[in-house]
Amino acid sequence: MRLIACLLALVVLVVGCGGSGDAPPTATPPSTPPVKGQGGSEVPASGPPLGFPVFATKNTTRVAGADAIADAAGVALATYPARTTESRPTAVILAEARTWQTGLAASVLAAKPIRAPLLFADGDTIPDATRAALDALQPTGSKEAGGAQVIRVGTKAPVDGYKTTDIPAAASPAALAAAVDRLQTAAAGAASTAVVVASSDRPEYAMPAAGWAAYSGNPLLWVTAQGVPPETEAALKTHKNAAIYVLGPEDAVPEAVIDALGKLGTVKRIAAGDASNTAIAFARYADGNFGWSVVDPGHGLVFANVRRPQDAAAAAPLSAHGKYGPLLLVSDAGVLAEPLQNYLLDIQPGYDDATPAVRGVYNHGWIIGDESAMAAAVQARIDTLLEIHPVDSGAP
Repeated sequence: MRLIACLLALVVLVVGCGGSGDAPPTATPPSTPPVKGQGGSEVPASGPPLGFPVFATKNTTRVAGADAIADAAGVALATYPARTTESRPTAVILAEARTWQTGLAASVLAAKPIRAPLLFADGDTIPDATRAALDALQPTGSKEAGGAQVIRVGTKAPVDGYKTTDIPAAASPAALAAAVDRLQTAAAGAASTAVVVASSDRPEYAMPAAGWAAYSGNPLLWVTAQGVPPETEAALKTHKNAAIYVLGPEDAVPEAVIDALGKLGTVKRIAAGDASNTAIAFARYADGNFGWSVVDPGHGLVFANVRRPQDAAAAAPLSAHGKYGPLLLVSDAGVLAEPLQNYLLDIQPGYDDATPAVRGVYNHGWIIGDESAMAAAVQARIDTLLEIHPVDSGAP
């Protein structure tokens, strides 16, 4: 029955991949009931959790987990297939799943030099999907992390048989993020010249920082609406007048907090209304060497639901491997909002007689989560907007 369900889901994903750039923003509801993905407490009798690829269209691949635990396991095995020596990671992050701030802050450890994929613990236990992925990955040990194979962040979950290094649970998200930053700085040998700051109370604006941290090595540090926590202030001082980029509008990070941050570095805010639009603004953003600057075709993109913040941490390694690219957000599982459609149209690849399709550039999208996170019809619409498209060059 599970095989039949997967085959039906695959059919749903492929149907309706046509369409045009001027289609309405609301996706057509799927003609069959959504297919529930594998949860973090479930694991197949044989093989890795989720498998790869599970659901795909010609321009998208879905990591179809029912929760972030399963999504992280699937992403880890996509970025590190572990079927050969060189495709195994040196270390794996094991982050506490019950606090969303932990996974997002830990994502910077997916950057150079450690480049660790992220898995989740559930309290002090190891979910089946995590265990299966860890056993498949068999990390070799990171010299930059003292030879550790597993970096536990905010959890004491036992990982027998693996050498570990620990970033213990802290009294606040700010304290834990500062501790992660210290480990990344020590591993890299120098503090980064740029830092991303977000509200520890507004996950929807912080989510895009995870993929950027994994790609760039720029840490994510926390503030609150009340001010800059002392742990964040101390961490920023180690970066010595770093460029500070604040994700989110004034109702998430007030101007008074911006002013306080200004005493610790040069501050710039990246915001454009709601979380989905802010993620688009971050994907477009460029300031010297900082920012994705994805304003043209030929990129990888990652899509997640704003209501599943830990999916951003689970997906972070996809921004640092393969078709590197930013995280984009949907607010409704069944709707691809018009601003996001317009952005995808802006960067849609094209070809003409002078540059045929086989010599063009291509976009690819990773869809994170099962259909409760993103409907198959929305994936089909994304697939259409990522497709290389014939254009009229105007030549006679």
